Amino acid sequence: MKQSRVMSMIEAAMNVVVGYLLAIATQIVVFPWFGIETGLAEHMTIGLAFVGVSLLRGYALRRLFEMVRVRGAQ
Repeated sequence: MKQSRVMSMIEAAMNVVVGYLLAIATQIVVFPWFGIETGLAEHMTIGLAFVGVSLLRGYALRRLFEMVRVRGAQ
């Protein structure tokens, strides 16, 4: 069954949200190891800087793989 564009966007968005939360948690743990001291607001801002790119990347890759799958089925 073919995945719709809307479901591709939902999947990509969920991937970004989970990745964002994991990135913040990782930053909170790892940054102090390198002497980088920041507050939660800074961690969230750093994470947000990458959210848009990550969302577009996930969506584009999903659509690319869907296109390859559909062409392979023909």
